[in-house]
Amino acid sequence: MTKSRSLRWILAIVVLAAAGYLGWQRFHAAGEAANAAQKAAAPARAAIPVTIAPVEKADFPVYLTGLGTVQGFNTVQVRTRVDGQIDKIAFKEGQLVKQGDLLVEIDPRPYQATLDQAKAKKAQDEANLANANLDLQRYTKLGEFATRQQTDTQRSTVAQLTAQLAADDAAIFNAQTQLDYTQVKAPISGIAGLRQVDIGNIVNASTQTGIVTIAQIEPIAVIFTAPEEQLPYINEAQSVQPLKVIALTTDGKKTLSAGSLSVVNNQVDTTSGTIRLKAVFDNKDHALWPGQSVSTRLLVRTLKDATVVPDDAIQHGTDGLYAYAVNKDNKAELRKVKVSQSIDGRSVVDEGLSPGDQVITAGVYKVQPGTPVSTAVASSDPAQVGVKQE
Repeated sequence: MTKSRSLRWILAIVVLAAAGYLGWQRFHAAGEAANAAQKAAAPARAAIPVTIAPVEKADFPVYLTGLGTVQGFNTVQVRTRVDGQIDKIAFKEGQLVKQGDLLVEIDPRPYQATLDQAKAKKAQDEANLANANLDLQRYTKLGEFATRQQTDTQRSTVAQLTAQLAADDAAIFNAQTQLDYTQVKAPISGIAGLRQVDIGNIVNASTQTGIVTIAQIEPIAVIFTAPEEQLPYINEAQSVQPLKVIALTTDGKKTLSAGSLSVVNNQVDTTSGTIRLKAVFDNKDHALWPGQSVSTRLLVRTLKDATVVPDDAIQHGTDGLYAYAVNKDNKAELRKVKVSQSIDGRSVVDEGLSPGDQVITAGVYKVQPGTPVSTAVASSDPAQVGVKQE
């Protein structure tokens, strides 16, 4: 009886153990299935929308940028050369005057009188000379009846009167010149500035105050500076052909005019380490004005077949410059780059990128290495903006 009961207890324990093992297996299998279902149901990593641009091979102009000041190609302060009262002002302030145009007329009457007096004196001397010549002819015809002294004296009188006529001519020329100076004319073509004297005022040749300043603006000049270390490159390029210079507004947003480098100063400014340069512009549209401040760009050379990217693709990091390129799987790749030149929104990359690569120009702040991206091509053509690439 006791043995049979023990066997039943053992059998029950075995059955319970088997049932527990089967239940654990079923529970483990259910857990694995749930995990698999959860992984299958998890969404794939979302692609980040970005804008891309191609890395191009192109000629890249290398400019030296700086600040310059516009000055008249020639500037003249017009002054009077005679004394007198201003009777007439024949120009308007800010007027474009031509060389030889009448600007101011000074009272000419005193100088006209001096000229008339000089002419009258010449007429008198001419009459005296004519009479002296007649007397000389008479003494010569008398022969031995006229003493030699009388003949020599008369010949000397004729010579003196002839010299006096030459002096009269010089006096007339001087008086005519002084009279001409009463009409103050423009010595150059240019823009007349503010008038410094008014009609009715007395002007003097000895005073430093001018009548008006004229600045020649066609052509016009811009004086600017460049670092002295660039001087060898400037001289080398200038020896081949005149270098192109572009003048822009001080904010660099608007191009005003294009000209050429004409003068490299004969010495370097040792205090600033710069060299002064002078560029000349035709300025037919009068976009440049004397005294105006401008930004300048001096084209030193052109890099042939350079690797060029938009500036927006270049990022600054703690380890230097980098850019994100998009690979064939539409994933972002971090590329360390070296940039040698940058202007007008474009940069030259010496290392890290190759022509044909696609670089991210917008949306970079969301991107990490290996991040899937959804790309749109950056373009100035509205028809191309927003074109999706998968």
